Amino acid sequence: MERMGFAIKVKPEFMAEYKRVHADVWPEVLDRIHDCNIRNYSIFLHEPDHLMFAYYEYHGSNHDADMALMAEHAKTQEWWALCMPMMAPLASRKDGEFWAGMDRIFLAEG
Repeated sequence: MERMGFAIKVKPEFMAEYKRVHADVWPEVLDRIHDCNIRNYSIFLHEPDHLMFAYYEYHGSNHDADMALMAEHAKTQEWWALCMPMMAPLASRKDGEFWAGMDRIFLAEG
């Protein structure tokens, strides 16, 4: 299992809408997340900076392949088309990233 963390901002004018749609994520999207070996997916929000932190545990053996599988899913593409305009990617993200990947620097287990 690999723990994954990502950061992004929500555009202030979309904060209420972003929260509303995430209160009722489409079942097909949730099923695809599970099918792509993602567990314990959570998104946290820090106000008033509109900064979000996403966390999930990846239980597969090929993250890139599973992310490609997720990206080809029509309902997930529709979900992304709904949500992506509400977000403001961090300027410091790496090329090719929408959500900025984060490095884990501490872990306390047990």
